[in-house]
Amino acid sequence: MRIKVKVEGFKELDKALQQLTRATAKGVARRVLAKAAEPIAEAGRANAPLGPTGNLKASYGVGTKLTRRQSKLHRKESPVEVFVGPNDPAAIQTEFGNEHQAAEPHMRPAWDANKDRALEIISEELGSEIEKAAARAAKRAARLARKMGG
Repeated sequence: MRIKVKVEGFKELDKALQQLTRATAKGVARRVLAKAAEPIAEAGRANAPLGPTGNLKASYGVGTKLTRRQSKLHRKESPVEVFVGPNDPAAIQTEFGNEHQAAEPHMRPAWDANKDRALEIISEELGSEIEKAAARAAKRAARLARKMGG
């Protein structure tokens, strides 16, 4: 399933992000996206039943890595991607059900309830994270200039 989101008003932030080095910009984006994904993970954790293994609630998290199987199925859409959800294999069966168990959705309701909040967090945090990264880069450049000059 693909979900496309169109946002407006981020042009200035995008220009500021492009002023940073690629690695720094990726780090900024990763931190902001992880922070924005946390409310979705918390809601998923709260919605999730214990599951057949008892690990479903505890398996919710936010990260940048997928399992080997997920990586094979995933088509990368952006230089920076952050994933949120459970890592328990039983989660799919619990979310969608099967012939032996009824569906108990936990991830979709978490997304539906928190997607707007995630976008708010991105819009609130991105500017300050860019400013912090730029300040760190300037401090590093000044330190390097002092080292080279003296």
